[in-house]
Amino acid sequence: MFPLFAARWDRSDLTASLTLFTGLMALAFCLVHLFVGQLRFLDRNPRSRWLSFSGGVAVAYVFLHMLPELGANAGAFHRATGLDEVMAESAVYLLALFGVAAFYGTERALKRSRGQDKDQIEQARPESSVFWLHIAVSSLLMFVIGYLLNHREDTSLIGLALYFFAMILHFVTADFGTRGDHPELYDDRGRWILSAATLAGWLLGTQLSVPEIAIGGLFAFVSGAIVLVVLKEELPEERKSFFLPFAGGTLLYAALVLSEQALSA
Repeated sequence: MFPLFAARWDRSDLTASLTLFTGLMALAFCLVHLFVGQLRFLDRNPRSRWLSFSGGVAVAYVFLHMLPELGANAGAFHRATGLDEVMAESAVYLLALFGVAAFYGTERALKRSRGQDKDQIEQARPESSVFWLHIAVSSLLMFVIGYLLNHREDTSLIGLALYFFAMILHFVTADFGTRGDHPELYDDRGRWILSAATLAGWLLGTQLSVPEIAIGGLFAFVSGAIVLVVLKEELPEERKSFFLPFAGGTLLYAALVLSEQALSA
């Protein structure tokens, strides 16, 4: 019915059209890194409803795209390693757990470096060395996400569009939180490092295709990291999040995903 949206490319033959689309997406991600500090309407207390909406979209993406794809990637591990299906699936989710642990560790380090005074924890700045550790780990995540733009399981145009929609809103939320830890350092160098990592990952993805098992592992790690970032940004009580925008983002993205699946069936 909609051949343009349903059309899929052979992943072994990276076309110029796919490269153009993913390149534009990578540039849009970089614009978020570079200019999130200019989005003044996000900087308010209580928390901006747009950030809660973005968090809802990211949560829906995790449950409707990432978790099913994690299960699908277990097949690649099974074929590549010879492990039985249960062990292969456990290996995939273990990599996702590593993603959670890596980002939880940096978030804990940031919180501890602000000091132990709970009344001042939101105003205090973390140590610059800890902030740069956080930027380094975030850059690794941006690099992998940029690479996966050209190596996704779902390569339909509408699938790419849904991925882009979820990821760019996630970046707004994540970058806004990161910048809030150290605005001066983020604006001076942090945003450029994140942008460079995103473009480098995308560029590598256009030139190099790693084995399917490696793609599955990278995707699992990214999934775990995004789960942690989403929960960190939305759940703490002191952030004064809004439920209705959060639920609205979740329901909207869920409706888009279900519509895309119905059209592709």
